[in-house]
Amino acid sequence: MILIEIAKSAVEKYIKEGETLAIPENIPKEFLEKKAGTFVTIEKGKELRGCIGTYLPTQENIVLEIINNAIAAATEDYRFNPITKEELSLLSYTVYILGEPELVANIGELDPKKYGIIVKTVPITSSPRSNVMFNGYHSSKTGLLLPDLEGVDTKEKQIFIACQKAGIDPEKEEISIYRFEAEKYQ
Repeated sequence: MILIEIAKSAVEKYIKEGETLAIPENIPKEFLEKKAGTFVTIEKGKELRGCIGTYLPTQENIVLEIINNAIAAATEDYRFNPITKEELSLLSYTVYILGEPELVANIGELDPKKYGIIVKTVPITSSPRSNVMFNGYHSSKTGLLLPDLEGVDTKEKQIFIACQKAGIDPEKEEISIYRFEAEKYQ
């Protein structure tokens, strides 16, 4: 699939040459004309090696979003050392194109197989010192979990893991939950 090739080529060019991949030719128009958040997951064998993304678009199109997130997943995921040249032939990639997040009124609207989630602490403040922005409001803690992840089969587990990733204690902090759909490419 073309999106996987873009992610792979972006990582390889950056790791080998220190340069950002230019948009390749013959990309379907839908990926050049549409904006969306994307996530790129990199695995080495069955082990996670990096995963970074954006839930709202930050680039002018999906291709640039994938290129930037692929490089970030390879070099900036705080859980791992940057990927090395020696690892490049051992890596596999998954690309997610995210739909727009929508506020969830109750957890009955969640389905961990169909929807990813974003959890955010509330009350949301409008403090200019906060640098995390979503729908025009500032929030101090945010966690995201992609849909259809192995071992995540209940709504409660999905919320718990997303809160854990954000450092949110749902027993002490009130949260807002957003859901989103994602197209997955492997």
